[in-house]
Amino acid sequence: MASPPSSVSPSTLITRLRSAGCVFAEEEAHLITSTARTPNELASMADRRCAGRPLEHVLGWAAFCGLRVQVDEGVFVPRPRTEFLAREAASLLTPGAVAVDLCCGSGALGAVLAHTRDDITLHAADIDAASVTCARRNLPGHPVHHGDLYRALPQRLRGRVQVLVANVPYVPTDRIALMPAEARVHENHRSLDGGADGLDLVRRVTAQARRWLAPGGHLLVEVQEQQIHTARQAFARGGLSCAVASCPEREATVLTGTR
Repeated sequence: MASPPSSVSPSTLITRLRSAGCVFAEEEAHLITSTARTPNELASMADRRCAGRPLEHVLGWAAFCGLRVQVDEGVFVPRPRTEFLAREAASLLTPGAVAVDLCCGSGALGAVLAHTRDDITLHAADIDAASVTCARRNLPGHPVHHGDLYRALPQRLRGRVQVLVANVPYVPTDRIALMPAEARVHENHRSLDGGADGLDLVRRVTAQARRWLAPGGHLLVEVQEQQIHTARQAFARGGLSCAVASCPEREATVLTGTR
């Protein structure tokens, strides 16, 4: 899209973004000017970004695994590191598989799965109403359910899910205050807070996953490296074998449990 006419020069916008603390000011200026449709929208987007709004909320979308995923205000922004989780999950899909994106947020993971194979049956769910609304736009033709973890899912999926991906919050409560303001101020704390050790939701998901997975089905979650040992114990208690995969380039760690 061509940049809208504006009295704000690219160099002025870059300078403003740099002054606001944007490390990648040149790249952000390009994304803002190429996304804005009118001069007024460009000015508004620049103001919001300089005020500290996450770039993805300003743009209305995030780049994720080559897709443009819509991201509404307040909705968890899919992280680049989570592309590793998405690709690990997508690699396990087979023709006609049943897949679930639990704690789906914007639906970014589900969108990658649906893009990888168009013959899968995909369901997504989140407890946050704003996330559900956003995910429904990113997952047209696929049901997105509103509710708490498995309670949101149709009972007919029990024992049928081949790939269950759950990007649950895993930041310890006392470390949220150390996160960048973009996250701790502008994203729902529920999407960040993993409890005292960051693994409260991992325990809840692993405890019930076996009931929903098909024989040989997989549960995939993302954790921090220092959480691996405790998280593996949760998988074992849930009756799942557990494999660990890491991507040093993205500083990402994924645990895959198999029924």
